[in-house]
Amino acid sequence: MNAFFKKLFKNKSIVTIIAGAICLAILFVAYNYRIKQLTNPVSVPYAIEDIPARTLIEKEMLGTVKIASVMLNTNVVVSDTNIIGKYVNYNTFIPAGSLFYSSILVNWESMPDAAWSNIYKENTIVSLNVNTKTTYGNSIYPSDKIDLYYKSVDEDGKIVLGKLIEGIEVLAVKDKSGKHILKRSSEQREASALIFSVPEDMHLLLRKSMYLDGELIPVPRNAAYNPTTTISSKYLKDFILSQTIEVQLDEIEETTVKE
Repeated sequence: MNAFFKKLFKNKSIVTIIAGAICLAILFVAYNYRIKQLTNPVSVPYAIEDIPARTLIEKEMLGTVKIASVMLNTNVVVSDTNIIGKYVNYNTFIPAGSLFYSSILVNWESMPDAAWSNIYKENTIVSLNVNTKTTYGNSIYPSDKIDLYYKSVDEDGKIVLGKLIEGIEVLAVKDKSGKHILKRSSEQREASALIFSVPEDMHLLLRKSMYLDGELIPVPRNAAYNPTTTISSKYLKDFILSQTIEVQLDEIEETTVKE
């Protein structure tokens, strides 16, 4: 028997045929294994109803469907635990029947407008009109710190200029159509509004300054700049208030409606 195999393996043609057959068998098995992997059905979550932007995704909104694994990519979310409790991003929606994609699912904290849902109770939102020039070539973004300078002219025609409020955190930057500008991109849009929050007394002061013949100038600061939001100049505050009337809140007595 050993002599037979020795004689057989000395024949190069037979050895080549055997080696080729083994390679073909390996390729056949590997190919079928790969095809089975690609076509093997995988259960994935899908939306059973239209889910609008900013909506909290709950378990009742999900169904399960089996699809071939070859149809999946790294952006498809295959586990409902990575979907439930997330929100649909502000700039899109999920139609009924659609799979869930990681690129459109966000935590509430990551939602652009979420910033002012958690502002201090005593604070008020302010929107300041800006342009490319006043944002230093669209260089102010959310989370940046800014100071606000005020420029006007007094009764003698002299220019009044100084820092009015310091330490303001920008909550959002929007273009003229109301879309968020989150960071610099190749298709940079022109900033039209800076949105931030300040205590109510500063909010009223800023509103009054906007109605007067003056200008609010945002000045960006570096990342290490972190002062408390405060009014920087009593002179500028008094200058603005001297041209306006302070409206006091009236105490209104509660009335009881007789049945």
